[in-house]
Amino acid sequence: MGSPVEQRPHLSAYDSERFVKRSCDAFEVNATEELASRLREHVRVLAADIGERHTARPAALSAAARYIEQAFMRSGHPVRRQTYEADGVACANLETELRGRERAGEILLVGAHYDTVWGSPGADDNASGVAALIEIARLLSTRPLERTVRCVAFVNEEPPHFLLDLMGSVVYARAARARGDDIRIMLSLEMLGYYSSLPRSQRYPAGLGLCYPDRGNFIGFVSNLQSCRALLRLHRAFRAHCSFPSERLASPAMVPGVGWSDHWSFWRAGYRAVMVTDTAFYRYPHYHLPTDTPEKLDYTAMARVTAGLADAVTALANGR
Repeated sequence: MGSPVEQRPHLSAYDSERFVKRSCDAFEVNATEELASRLREHVRVLAADIGERHTARPAALSAAARYIEQAFMRSGHPVRRQTYEADGVACANLETELRGRERAGEILLVGAHYDTVWGSPGADDNASGVAALIEIARLLSTRPLERTVRCVAFVNEEPPHFLLDLMGSVVYARAARARGDDIRIMLSLEMLGYYSSLPRSQRYPAGLGLCYPDRGNFIGFVSNLQSCRALLRLHRAFRAHCSFPSERLASPAMVPGVGWSDHWSFWRAGYRAVMVTDTAFYRYPHYHLPTDTPEKLDYTAMARVTAGLADAVTALANGR
């Protein structure tokens, strides 16, 4: 005997629309919670289990590289290692590529550095950026893309290699330029995990505080003047797909902090590049300290930013 058929009340068009919206909202909440959990786990492994990771701790640096490589491979794409030696230690940039279907020669590159400064476990700086990078690669792996998207984890961003020839992104960008890679835009994910709604929780370089909010509850998009158009396109794409608060700044590279990450290496190689950041030391009280630990971060906010960036990259990859 079959089970009785459930009698459902007739829904008006208005009620149907509300039902669909509630269902979509619930789906988005669940998806955000799942993504937040995944981001938390990546940060925990990198910053708590592995901890400090740099050439003075080569085993930890290697363990971080292996973890990222395996995470990339779980998204179904091979990983290429660009290896070189720094301080007598074998170092590697890690690249996974999602090849475009029709305009494969045009490349969007998303990158984050996985090393830390000495003395810090680097939860926000920069396990947060690496966690987002891993999840962007995973989210994009099932999406059709017109242009190629590369996700690259860079080594040796922090001192003593910062802004020098052994900085991982310098090695990568120089090789990309020598190959003639057509990188249309590079996104540097640099500290994405700390947010505060308290008044005066956000600081700025001299003079900029008059133009931007005093609460550190937003994600920032930053470029030099030469990358201004790329910055505008990326920020508009992010805002079109994500309601998370965001601000943008195109500025001369001499402004303190504007060029202080891997995007600088791509500017140097003649590419357009944008940093996406929670503004680092202008907001985060644990910057470069032993207290930069996983529990300081807001993983729900990180999840919203990561999903928004994945959608923005998808839109740019498929735009005209």
